[in-house]
Amino acid sequence: MTQPPNQPPQQGGFGAPQQQPPQDQPPQPPHAPQQSQAPQAPQGGGFGAPQMPAQPPQAPQPGYGHPQQQPPQPGPYAQPAGPYGAPAAPGPYGPPQQPGPYAQPGGPYGQQPGYGYPPPPGAQFPGAPSAPAPGSRNPFKGKPALVVGAAVAALLVIGGTVFAVTGGGDDEDRKPVAQQSDDDKPAASDSPVNPGDGSGDGGEDPEDFNADRKAGEAKVLWYKEAPDAPASGADAPGMWITAKTAVKAAYKEVVAYNVGDGRPTWDTIAFPQKICAVTPQKTADDKVVVAYMSGTSDRAECNQLQQIDLNTGAKGWKGTVDEGELFDSALTVELSLTGNTLMVGRSQSGTAYDVRTGKKLWDKKKYGEACFPTAFAGGTQLISVASCAATEANEHDEVQELDPATGKVKWTQKLDKGWTVSRAYSVDPLVIYSTNKDKNAWNIAAFKPGGGFRSQVAFDEDFAPECGWAVLQRNLTGCEGTAADAGTLYLPTEATSGPNEIVAIDLATGKEKWRVKSPADESMLPVRIEGGNLVAYVEPSYDAAGRVVSIPVAGAAHTPKTLLQLPESTADLENGFYSRDVAWVDGRFYLSSTRLTGNDDTKEKLMLAYGK
Repeated sequence: MTQPPNQPPQQGGFGAPQQQPPQDQPPQPPHAPQQSQAPQAPQGGGFGAPQMPAQPPQAPQPGYGHPQQQPPQPGPYAQPAGPYGAPAAPGPYGPPQQPGPYAQPGGPYGQQPGYGYPPPPGAQFPGAPSAPAPGSRNPFKGKPALVVGAAVAALLVIGGTVFAVTGGGDDEDRKPVAQQSDDDKPAASDSPVNPGDGSGDGGEDPEDFNADRKAGEAKVLWYKEAPDAPASGADAPGMWITAKTAVKAAYKEVVAYNVGDGRPTWDTIAFPQKICAVTPQKTADDKVVVAYMSGTSDRAECNQLQQIDLNTGAKGWKGTVDEGELFDSALTVELSLTGNTLMVGRSQSGTAYDVRTGKKLWDKKKYGEACFPTAFAGGTQLISVASCAATEANEHDEVQELDPATGKVKWTQKLDKGWTVSRAYSVDPLVIYSTNKDKNAWNIAAFKPGGGFRSQVAFDEDFAPECGWAVLQRNLTGCEGTAADAGTLYLPTEATSGPNEIVAIDLATGKEKWRVKSPADESMLPVRIEGGNLVAYVEPSYDAAGRVVSIPVAGAAHTPKTLLQLPESTADLENGFYSRDVAWVDGRFYLSSTRLTGNDDTKEKLMLAYGK
């Protein structure tokens, strides 16, 4: 996940009154959702810039941050309806369509109250950016929102200027091209930092991380330091784990290590400019796509694409993505994979490519009521979010599912005015978190597989997934600490005094199924679903190591069982990642940095792997 310079991701908390609504009312939107369909013809050719009408820049979407505690307020039924409460209106593609496979009848969703929970007065929404403090990944939890809001406002002004400057494109005649790399093997370069044999940027490190390991504690499999980064900091996005290789991007490099012993699997791949985006997902045959900047000037864009084989380090096709029309910026882009489709999202449009060949498949452009696609989320299905009718009386957001092969719209859901789609806590099943700044409210809604609402969260809680910055882009899938299976969403609560909890939310009703307290004084975060259990990470403190636990999701007992007790001797190391990503794969636990500070006074951490 791309982070602004020197800004770590913050743990977002959900502020809301503490009084709970009656538990016998299912959480449903008060009106049937609006459905509409419109096919989009695929476009032929290779890499190319979608042509879009010139439009004013869409306002960047700020993130949302930690709420403060407040005395109980009236319950959610006294609050305005959520984002899906308005009567259905004609969709963006013309008159209402006859009921089809995605249409929703009035039915049981027609007259139920919506759920829009306000955070406490003066508090922030979940995920708001805030400045870092030394020694803390989340130093300004609970600070007045006015200060953070001013910082965000300044960034938005800067963002607007950038869009105005860079939106017109480059004077150079850059023809889009998709071509095979010069070679199918990674170019030899300097060895990755601390490659496992004591060499690297930091020189020999005689420390044995397992020397003081106690009985029953996990083993440190390997540890890697990060490459040097500029004083302004650098992104270290993505972490991909295959059966034999752990791969990480950092600044201008992609490095690979053997999952068991940490020795380099293949030579470091060096890029001419900094890496600016990656596909969070990998293909079925372990390939990813990395984007890097076109240069170092203010006119440089994040438009250079390179396919990489995670197992061999071989470089596949490479290509250049032209920017769109005026104000449709490629200053930053989002990348995602759905099947064999690579989606590249600009600020106001998107282009899909065949990830196997780099061939262009189709464009997602402006449609309907001046709707500009501003965010995409991939995985097992492809989701698009658009901002529509900006500055107009009917200004609103829309959510669509797209056919990844053709770009055809499977279904469309319109949100009420004032509601902004901020995050996708899950893509399959689709769970959307949205906010309303005017009403100071939030909403979590689950969708049916064919579109339409399944439920909305029906109780009030201070949820706290870890969400990073989302200023120039929404970064829909930019939250850690969330997990979902077919019927349940798992979210962590905010720790106020003592341990936090993980809450299981029934996606059929929006009600709480169960909750379980962290087995330690530190917070516990969902990581993934595995074998009918929820795998969670209990965070470390300055003097206590973390642990990986397994929580049964079925039955009456949900007691955490320790899978890996991380060693106490490396608690400082574990707790010292400036900003981090975590992964649990094949019985191994991985920590990696997502942002490098550029601090030359200390050796920065890149990856840490534990196992038995």
